[in-house]
Amino acid sequence: MTTKNFTHFNAAGEAHMVDVAAKTATHRVARASGRIEMLPATFKLIEQGNAKKGDVLGIARIAGIMAAKKTSELVPLCHPLALTRVNIDFAPEPDSAWLCTATVEIVGVTGVEMEALCAVQVALLTIYDMCKAADKGMTITDVRLDEKIGGKSGHFVR
Repeated sequence: MTTKNFTHFNAAGEAHMVDVAAKTATHRVARASGRIEMLPATFKLIEQGNAKKGDVLGIARIAGIMAAKKTSELVPLCHPLALTRVNIDFAPEPDSAWLCTATVEIVGVTGVEMEALCAVQVALLTIYDMCKAADKGMTITDVRLDEKIGGKSGHFVR
């Protein structure tokens, strides 16, 4: 595979921000997910709302939203975007884990996959941060893009 297969390299092979000025604004959606596995006792603390630092999932939800909005400050070649919607959901899993799903939308000229992935990562890191005193062995796994709608490359579903 050569650098011409990657959009973030110019003809000389140098990293650059992709020029999106000529692209047409369209509705674009990205959905990403990831899991955090933990001890059953830690899971129960979160589920019952008894964690010492407060509402773990509520704070993680806000952290995920903030992360989506700040992705261009964290990932060097991402464009700053005016997001139209960020939704963070948590679902309990049967093996003492939480599934985090981030859905990010925009009407714009570039996709929001990185924003959705960043939102999931930071939401899960926030859970870790808030519960690490009780369980340092938590594991963040399976972070991935599940679906992308819109743009030149079309619809992707994992």
